[in-house]
Amino acid sequence: MVKTLLLRGMAAGLAAGLTYFVFAYLFGEGAVDGAIAYEEHVGGAHDAAEAPLVSRGIQSTVGLGVAAVLYGVVIGGLVALAYSAVVGRVGRLGPRATAAVIAAVGFVAVAAVPFLKYPANPPASTLGASVGQRTGPYVALIIISVALAIGAVMLQRSLTARLGTWNATLTAIGAYLATAGIVGLLLPTVDETPADFPATVLYDFRLASIGGQVVLWAVLGLVFGALVDDRAERSARQTGVSRSS
Repeated sequence: MVKTLLLRGMAAGLAAGLTYFVFAYLFGEGAVDGAIAYEEHVGGAHDAAEAPLVSRGIQSTVGLGVAAVLYGVVIGGLVALAYSAVVGRVGRLGPRATAAVIAAVGFVAVAAVPFLKYPANPPASTLGASVGQRTGPYVALIIISVALAIGAVMLQRSLTARLGTWNATLTAIGAYLATAGIVGLLLPTVDETPADFPATVLYDFRLASIGGQVVLWAVLGLVFGALVDDRAERSARQTGVSRSS
C-alpha cells in the first residue's frame, strides 16, 4: 500500500511541479531579468571570460523546469508518506479531505512560515557576506516548523475527545502559530538586500515565489486527493463484489 501511495504521490508531485514551472516562468522570470539587469548595471559590462557556463535561456527554461519537477516529485513523495501515516486517524475525513489537509499543513509549515521570516530573494539582491548567515537559520526554521506542525496534529488528536474537533483544532492551530512565531523572533534577522536594489523587482519576485508555492501545494493536494480517492472507490467496489460472491 505504501509503495502504491508513494507512486501516486510522486505522480501528483510531477503534475504540481510542471504547473509550478509554468507559473514561475510566466510570473517570476521577469523579476529575475530585472535583477540581472541591476547586477549588470552595478557590476559593469561582463567580458567574455565572465560569461555564464549555462545561458540565461537554458536557465529560465530547461533548468527551471527540471528543478521544479524534481522539487514537486520529492514533495509529492513526502506528502504520500504523511498520508499513509495519518489516513483513517484524523476523524471522519475522507481521502480527498485528508490529502487537502496534509497539503495545506505542508504549505504553511514548509513554505509560508519560513517565507515570512526569510522571504525569497532574486539574483543580485543578496549581499555575498550574508548568504551563509541566512542558509543555516532558514533550513533550521523549516525543520522546526515541520516538527511543530507534527506536534500540533498530535495535540489536536489528544484534545479532540475532551474539547471536541472544532475547539481542539483551533487550540492546535493557535499553539503552532504561537510557538512558530516565538521561534521566528529568536532566529537572527539577516539584512541582505542592497539599499539601491529596485523595490518593484524585489516585490514582484517575492510575490511570484510565494504564489508559486501556493500553486504547487494546491495542485498537489487536489491531484493526490483525486488519485487516492479513486483508489479507495475501486477498493470499495472490489470489496463489495467479493462479499456478494
